[in-house]
Amino acid sequence: MKRSGAGGLLAAALALIAPAFAGAQSSGPSLTPTPAQLAQKAKAQGVPEIPYDSIPNFFKLPAGLYFGEVMGVATNSKGHIFTFTRSAATRLFEFDQNGKYVREIGGGSYGFVFAHAVRVDRDDNIWTVDEGSNTAVKFDPQGRVLLVIGRRPSAPTALPESGAGRAPAAPAAQPYLLDRPTDIAWDPQGNIFISDGYGNSRVVKYDKEGRFLGSVGEKGSAPGQLDLPHGLQVDNAGNVYVADRTNNRIQVFTNDLKPKAIYDNVGQPWTLCITPGPHQYIYSSNSFPDQNNSVLAGFTGEIYKMELDGKVVGRFGKPGKQLGQFSTTHGIDCRNENQLYISEITSWRVQKIVLRPGR
Repeated sequence: MKRSGAGGLLAAALALIAPAFAGAQSSGPSLTPTPAQLAQKAKAQGVPEIPYDSIPNFFKLPAGLYFGEVMGVATNSKGHIFTFTRSAATRLFEFDQNGKYVREIGGGSYGFVFAHAVRVDRDDNIWTVDEGSNTAVKFDPQGRVLLVIGRRPSAPTALPESGAGRAPAAPAAQPYLLDRPTDIAWDPQGNIFISDGYGNSRVVKYDKEGRFLGSVGEKGSAPGQLDLPHGLQVDNAGNVYVADRTNNRIQVFTNDLKPKAIYDNVGQPWTLCITPGPHQYIYSSNSFPDQNNSVLAGFTGEIYKMELDGKVVGRFGKPGKQLGQFSTTHGIDCRNENQLYISEITSWRVQKIVLRPGR
């Protein structure tokens, strides 16, 4: 009798708890993609898959040193690899062509607050773009600062994404004040192009000495407008390609920043890379979002290879945290067309990817 009494009390308690528990479960995230999420699905269909390998354990960090969120990756003419990473502090590392750690550059720099991109120019100068300090900084190959574009104001506030200190938003559309910039590139004459992404939704052009030449863009979805320009590259003819992320498209501008073309068939581009050489290709990532929303896993995470005119010639990759999968691609280096370095946010790593298109 005692057992049945206890059982009756337990059953009554469960009966009271069950509706509340069911209600709590039903209030979780929907497994049905929203229209905005579906917009991230690439329109390009029937794209050939490019076979590829990911090289395991390629990067060899010293004991006790770790990658954080690796926001950018770039190589120089010697094949050395540079990674720009967010961890306890924003840090810039150099590795040799075999993945052996060489050195840290700019440790404790006033321009290092919240890393976003690293690129290397034709003279092997290393450029960092820091979304927290509102600056783009040019280091020579020896690691000395040569040029700073933008300014980190002296009164820091908190970045909503991380709580890390950063400068307050700069006034919009000022020639030399950036507001959470995202990427940098150069034309054959050495002119500098910066995607001034989160705050100003524009692309800014400077000459090789850092003098302001012009800008294009404001927040919006019409041609010439931008909504989070998140990556940027320039081809051999000086045309500017912008990863217009929230608009789910790549916008192409002429060298004097006039709208030229829109490619809206490869999902939501987070980062771009254009290969060197006479026949150039674009690599564009339809990145798996950094919140790792499983609803999007079925149609994001891949990387597309395109002609400069927007024709898609191949794709590879899928979302995930295993070797050869991509968890929020944020940076691509494609100095070698078939040997890429891909940096990721949520897996805290860089992968060396070897494409085997002839296999």
